[in-house]
Amino acid sequence: MQCRHHAGRAKKTQKKLGAIKMKPAFNDLKVLLVEDQEEARELMRNMLVELGITQIFEAADGQEALNFIDTTSDFMDVIVCDWNMPSMSGVEMLRQLRTANKEIPFLMVTGRSDKESVIEAKSSGVSAYIRKPFSGKALEAKLRIVLHKMSA
Repeated sequence: MQCRHHAGRAKKTQKKLGAIKMKPAFNDLKVLLVEDQEEARELMRNMLVELGITQIFEAADGQEALNFIDTTSDFMDVIVCDWNMPSMSGVEMLRQLRTANKEIPFLMVTGRSDKESVIEAKSSGVSAYIRKPFSGKALEAKLRIVLHKMSA
């Protein structure tokens, strides 16, 4: 499976959604969205588009995402990644990124809320953590946290 770039598709989706206020901090972001479930990936993509993000790259699992990062000339500003995926989980992907000294901001998306999972994500180098289900406003708040950490 190939990593997909949806800049054109995102712009079409944005037009379908009507007049969307562009968020100055978000409209230039390049986001790698990693989610194995197509419906969940589409929902998150639409939330990102509503925030004004149009440069959205997608991968269906951690291994596909790592391959994309290793081969692309584009620098990703943030990774939004599901925890539970086949082939390679989000936390495994995060560990490999951090081992390779890649400091790309990483937002972990998960249904897990147990203390052990939060500790595991933090010890693996996660930038922020968001629990499913979440709203577009919650995603925006978490992205702002990640952006703040980037600029600090």
